[in-house]
Amino acid sequence: MGRVAVVLLGMIAALGPAMPAYGDIYREVAADGSITLTNVYRKERKSVRLRRETPVPPAMPVAAAKKQRGGEAGALPYAALVAAAAAEHGLPEALLHALIRAESNYDPHAVSPKGAAGLMQLMPDTARELGVADVWDPAANIRGGARYLKRLLEMFDQDLSLAVAAYNAGPGAVIGSGSAIPPFAETQRYVPKVLEHYRRLQSGG
Repeated sequence: MGRVAVVLLGMIAALGPAMPAYGDIYREVAADGSITLTNVYRKERKSVRLRRETPVPPAMPVAAAKKQRGGEAGALPYAALVAAAAAEHGLPEALLHALIRAESNYDPHAVSPKGAAGLMQLMPDTARELGVADVWDPAANIRGGARYLKRLLEMFDQDLSLAVAAYNAGPGAVIGSGSAIPPFAETQRYVPKVLEHYRRLQSGG
């Protein structure tokens, strides 16, 4: 199997959190089988544009989100903590709620067979890397999960499907699958489940 290289070329650094990096992503396959992902089209290298999900819309201010939902911000568990984490990382509250529901169904004591823990099911190594000292603390767990999701969205150029897939299977699995949803049964079920719930929450359903 050829090695995989990811070339970001300043797509992230040039833009702040309020201005997500949009643009096409191209895949180049070298003679030795290695794969490079880039945002620069090069005809001589036979660049192939990859399919992209519609970018995640910028998170609206919490007050506006409450107004749009008809004042029902407190209807979901941990609404205040989710709102704070969403505002901190520029993410839609509905997206964090969709992840929490899929990951733990709002159980702060949930533990997966692989050792992922808490509301957003953080793996021990990931939690440490994100600076989450106590995965059982709902506020810390939600902040850590939001930080990780933001990082994945930046890594995959705001492609929501790929970021959600990476949250479940890991970014290496997504990149190794040619920047596509990995062919794992769990991940194949997980991504549409999260996106469906996210869109339902967005529409007020």
